[in-house]
Amino acid sequence: MDEKSDKTKKQILLRISPTLWKELAEWAEDDFRSINGQIEFLLTECVRKRKTSVKKRPPEE
Repeated sequence: MDEKSDKTKKQILLRISPTLWKELAEWAEDDFRSINGQIEFLLTECVRKRKTSVKKRPPEE
């Protein structure tokens, strides 16, 4: 992500179960983040890992 996109963030509605919300809230607290910050962190990490794994895949024939 570039600096400009970080300054203009999109808002989304996210519906999750109360159980998942509780787990995320506890995890966020452990990492000193808000729940929103924790979700953004996790999504960013998943996208980064996906990009890395896609680059390592052998080309399909």
